[in-house]
Amino acid sequence: MWGCYLPRASWGPGLGRALQPADERIPFLIHWSWPLKGQNPIGPPRAFIRHYGSSAGSGPPSERHGQLFRGIAAAEAIQRHRRNLAEWFSRLPREERQFGPSFALDTVHVDPVIQESTPDEHRPPAELALEHQPPSAGLPLLALSQLFDPDVCGRRVQTVVLYGTVGTGKSTLVRKMVLDWCYGRLPAFELLIPFSCEDLSSLGPAPASLCQLVAQRYTPLKEVLPLMAAARSRLLFVLHGLEHLNLDFRLAGTGLCSDPEQPVAPSAIIVNLLRKYMLPEASILVTTRPSAIGRIPSKYVGRYGEICGFSDTNLQKLYFQLRLNQPDCGHGAGGVGVTPAQRDNLVEMLSRNLEGHHQIAAACFLPSYCWLVCATLYFLHAPTPAGQTLTSIYTSFLRLNFSGEMLDSTDPSKLSLMAYAARTMGKLAYEGVSSRKTYFSEEDVRGCLEAGLKTEEELQLLHVFRRDALRFFLAPCVEPGHQGTFVFTVPAMQEYLAALYIVLGLRKTTLQRVGKEVAELVGRVGEDVSLVLGIVAKLLPLRALPLLINLLKVVPRVFGRVVGKSREGVAQAMVLEMFREEDYYNDDVLDQMGASILGVEGPRRHPDEPPEDEVFELFPMFMGGLLSAHNRAILAQLGCPIKTLDALENAQAIKKKLGKLGRQVLPPSELLDHLFFHYEFQNQRFSAEVLGSLRQLNLAGVRMTPLKCTVVAAVLGSGRHALDEVNLASCQLDPAGLRTLRPVFLRARKLGLQLNSLGPEACRDLRDLLLHDQCQVTTLRLSNNPLTAAGVALLVEGLAGNTSLKHLSLLHTDLGDEGLQLLAAQLDRNQQLQELNVAYNGAGDAAALALAKAARKHPSLELLHLYFNELSSEGRQALRDLGSTTEGGARVVVSLTEGTAVSEYWSVILGEVQRNLNSWDRTRVRRHLELLLRDLEDNRGATLNPWRKAQLLRVEGEVRALLEQLGGRGS
Repeated sequence: MWGCYLPRASWGPGLGRALQPADERIPFLIHWSWPLKGQNPIGPPRAFIRHYGSSAGSGPPSERHGQLFRGIAAAEAIQRHRRNLAEWFSRLPREERQFGPSFALDTVHVDPVIQESTPDEHRPPAELALEHQPPSAGLPLLALSQLFDPDVCGRRVQTVVLYGTVGTGKSTLVRKMVLDWCYGRLPAFELLIPFSCEDLSSLGPAPASLCQLVAQRYTPLKEVLPLMAAARSRLLFVLHGLEHLNLDFRLAGTGLCSDPEQPVAPSAIIVNLLRKYMLPEASILVTTRPSAIGRIPSKYVGRYGEICGFSDTNLQKLYFQLRLNQPDCGHGAGGVGVTPAQRDNLVEMLSRNLEGHHQIAAACFLPSYCWLVCATLYFLHAPTPAGQTLTSIYTSFLRLNFSGEMLDSTDPSKLSLMAYAARTMGKLAYEGVSSRKTYFSEEDVRGCLEAGLKTEEELQLLHVFRRDALRFFLAPCVEPGHQGTFVFTVPAMQEYLAALYIVLGLRKTTLQRVGKEVAELVGRVGEDVSLVLGIVAKLLPLRALPLLINLLKVVPRVFGRVVGKSREGVAQAMVLEMFREEDYYNDDVLDQMGASILGVEGPRRHPDEPPEDEVFELFPMFMGGLLSAHNRAILAQLGCPIKTLDALENAQAIKKKLGKLGRQVLPPSELLDHLFFHYEFQNQRFSAEVLGSLRQLNLAGVRMTPLKCTVVAAVLGSGRHALDEVNLASCQLDPAGLRTLRPVFLRARKLGLQLNSLGPEACRDLRDLLLHDQCQVTTLRLSNNPLTAAGVALLVEGLAGNTSLKHLSLLHTDLGDEGLQLLAAQLDRNQQLQELNVAYNGAGDAAALALAKAARKHPSLELLHLYFNELSSEGRQALRDLGSTTEGGARVVVSLTEGTAVSEYWSVILGEVQRNLNSWDRTRVRRHLELLLRDLEDNRGATLNPWRKAQLLRVEGEVRALLEQLGGRGS
């Protein structure tokens, strides 16, 4: 099976020489991954899964293979060339390593749709318009194996031009075709020579022959260069990325040349190959962006093919199934990762969302966005590689698709494609965020694209961007009620581009623009003017001149303050967006992103209902992430540098605003968002200063996925100050999450882990926590977790070596008699415990009495909770009698009463029942409450004290209210 889609990347020189390490930037189509086995790397590869056509034949290589290169030396040279190409194209990029150590790009591949087109379709439109047109009807679809088939008139096709916008999969198809040839599955060609047009353009006008170009890049082919002309149509040249070359087909611009050994400019070699004047029988495959199609006159092209991406939803589903169902993908270093059941669930939910939510299907029309969806899902659900952030995924995604290439190679400004997108699409994105809208009319888009156009060159750049990359960022809206509008391809891309627009300093007010020009002008002439005025002031007694000199010095400082105020305003807007009270009770941003990809379970909002206010909580996260050093380095490669000084000043402004608004108590989901911002920023010193006042970490009810545990541990694990309380109740934690969060637990004094379904295996991690020499936990709440007696056996080991714990709650943890007996036998090994709660554990009289006796003998234990256990009336009386002795020791709480009086702990008991009413066994709780109610009634009848009667009646009323909620005896 053969590699999934990987977005656009560039090629470069050096093929055939020593290979670079995979971590270095290799400019030849990125590091593809193909496993080479033993001494025969061109041997049988893994089985292929193919869909929608293939460049490969179904059988072994043809017997005709090798007819031209019969000599032993020539055949060996071709084999070495195949091995070198296969190894070069099989390098795995860094961005793919997140999918697991055994992930390989050759495991899956889905061909995008290729539709034959005509030269008339390539003419630019007469007026500026957004082009979101489906493929033309009536023209055939092409498989790779059909590219060089005869045309409809029966003529042989020698030159094929494949074109597609950014992200449609041009590089993937080239890689697939080259590797098919390397493994003998392209028998129509005996020799394949790929060229990167970006590589050729870097050579400039320096003359070189075709043979020199081939020999420099493919050393093994030196021996077969004289046979190239004899190969005729069995020789295939692949010219990838024609938009990087400025070709001139006029005879006055590029002379004729038919000799492959004559040195001429590289562009002249390409022109003569395409003219069929040099090696006229050779086959040529060209890939390019739509704006560069016209650089080759149509008379030299035998067939045009438009790469249409995944225009069929079934292709999208197949892509996700193949990539997300890799057997070893998503596993971390510790072997813990996404289970097969979880992968199946992700695929099923994503498939349902593709069927019911047509906007995500429109986004996945581009194969590159399918890659982004998979990368985001693995980020959200699989163990996160160290240092990986959501911002880095989006920045790497843009690097894979744009790779720092220029918008138009013929333009002297050499403006990068990503810089142009940040200026235009970033402006549209930020205006949408500031006005809280995600749907844009054509006028909105035109306004941002055409803003500031003054010259013919600027209009030409806009034309190129509109044809090549506009569809990458914007998609037509297909939601009911919004037809005719446009949305960003994925919602998070709008917030990313808006943040990029801000951190690049592209948002400027009129005062800033005018002030900057004035300040620069004054700065240029200020020194000279000051010098002249100083001389004049000495010759003439003019008192106003010193004032003018000082004013000239003040102007740049005033402009600097204006810029500083602007940064503070941006920071203020970002912080206010992060702490909007309207968003306090929605899901955290990570769950929101998962829901946007996988869909929301349950009924959907009716289309006629008024729309909810748009939420842009990722915008501040991306702003913080783009200021990190790692992302700034990648953006510099894309032609969007962020100066270190600007990043520092922006960070200072953000820290100032966060320091004021970040001290307020936040709901759990908003607190996690705040921590996620710091995780994206990747600056521990910044986070330590801003979060230095945080004393309570309340994330109760937040579903703590592996990613969220990593976020919390990375941000708070390295802090020095203690946390008064860490509340992680009902967070769906597992043992892996406990291990990830241990650095945070070591800083906590009160630790709440109730309602997390933690089993005996989690007690091993809790034991290690208690035995850690830096543990300072004084209160540990483990109630409502199925720890069982096996878990308690591990916990008592931790209690024996711990010196900080004073309060331990094991309420409703399925201990049974065995668990209480274990506690009774080992309790004396801990000398600091003050309170132990083992209520509602199904223990009988003997175990409860044994634990109570051990508690009475304990030197520090003050309180033991035993209520709601399976105690008989005799057992309860025995425990009461034990507590009534005058020997001192721990108080034992088994009921709402103590003798004929109300227990001082009655509110504690009923409070626990009220909190857990929905999670406990209602029948069992009702039975216990009825026993308590009978006990209260008996004691009320046995006492003559009116004050005690009143107290007993009050507690009876509370118990009756709980019974009514349970549907039991309330009167």
